[in-house]
Amino acid sequence: MPDVSQIMFTFKEVVEALIKQQGLHEGIWSLNINFGLKATNVGETENDLKPSAIIPVMAIGLQRIEKENNLSADASKVNPRPHKSPR
Repeated sequence: MPDVSQIMFTFKEVVEALIKQQGLHEGIWSLNINFGLKATNVGETENDLKPSAIIPVMAIGLQRIEKENNLSADASKVNPRPHKSPR
């Protein structure tokens, strides 16, 4: 196998993994990313400063929504409840 240095996921794959990790079995869940905002001056020298914005990702999570789209997944399809075996 070649040496892998980067693995990328679609938004839907991330949502599906989070649904399974949280043990969710119902509802449509969408990717939710919270951003922060910081302003500063940036430049190569002190005489080349430009007002700039830094936007860090503060948190990544799930949010329940009504209709499925490319940023969401249905937990009942991705992570169905286990069937109980009859005794």
